[in-house]
Amino acid sequence: MQMVDLKTQYEKIKEEVNAGIQEVLDTSAFIQGPAVKRFQENLERYLDVKHVIPCANGTDALQIAMMALDLQPGDEVITASFTYVATAEVLALLGLKPVLVEVYLDDFTLNVEAVEAAIGPKTKAIVPVHLFGQGARMPQLMEVARKHKLFVIEDTAQAIGAKYKMNDNGWKALGTIGDIGCTSFFPSKNLGCYGDGGALYTNNDELAGRIRMIANHGQKVKYHHEVIGVNSRLDTLQAAILDVKLKHLDEYAEARNKAANYYDKHLAGIPGLTTPVRNANSTHVFHQYTLKIANGKRDALKDFLGKWEIPTMVYYPLPLHHQNAFKNEAYPIGSMPITEKLVEEVLSLPMHTELSESELELVVGKIREFFSQN
Repeated sequence: MQMVDLKTQYEKIKEEVNAGIQEVLDTSAFIQGPAVKRFQENLERYLDVKHVIPCANGTDALQIAMMALDLQPGDEVITASFTYVATAEVLALLGLKPVLVEVYLDDFTLNVEAVEAAIGPKTKAIVPVHLFGQGARMPQLMEVARKHKLFVIEDTAQAIGAKYKMNDNGWKALGTIGDIGCTSFFPSKNLGCYGDGGALYTNNDELAGRIRMIANHGQKVKYHHEVIGVNSRLDTLQAAILDVKLKHLDEYAEARNKAANYYDKHLAGIPGLTTPVRNANSTHVFHQYTLKIANGKRDALKDFLGKWEIPTMVYYPLPLHHQNAFKNEAYPIGSMPITEKLVEEVLSLPMHTELSESELELVVGKIREFFSQN
């Protein structure tokens, strides 16, 4: 059993993927070939967004977003402490100040009240992370952003294909609600390539032009550099693979939800174990299926499942405000009790499109066996 089974997934779409790769090899257009534009346009239609700008990886996407908004050294950007390091890493690299705040205990997403409390005169942007495949509270966050004239950059690396109900404006794809959305196509992501890749989304024409320019060495016209930029491209082979997999993205989300429903049903009622909350205003694409294990039993359960060759992962064992790279006197131990509780309790189970019922049965059976003995 694997946390993510990319090989079996590939076997099912092998002919389509191989044909896409062969087309790129035949044309030899390895950089900015036709498959890049085709994938870009298909993803724009899928997300119902005006502009998708592919780039080299999800971390680049976040960095380019900050640069496109012309954030300056010393500007403050609010994000969650309970997230992967890339979200805050790019801020530090650009001389910006990450302001780390709490998440909600139930769905792991950015706490709106904590965000508003952290806003100061140097605050310029908010970065909500749509963690594990479900949306942060976007209507409330957008209201706070409008009130304080802040940018919103959505980190959608784990939630491509998920949607959020925006009050009277209907359901919108995550990543298309704020000023800029950023995603990753890392192989294990719900829409993953066979290497590295990423993209930015926006409905703002001016921002889209600036993003394209920054991602291409700061140039609109070759050898004429308007601003300092970076070299960040999605290569044509990866675009061809992604274009194939995009056609299957909804069925992949359905398969993940089917597995999640099985876990929900068969893990219900176990004292000290909490299954993931489903927010009524967000669809869930289950990039991860993350339990909370109370009473200090998380590590023992992980070890027990490991003995049966059932893989699990802790996302994340150390919050950003406890990392050496981000330690700050403003964040003493105990300053974020919810986040500090979560890193002691979370445990992610195998979750991918190819999980069989026998594998799911083994996982839940061994979890139940553990709790019957402990």
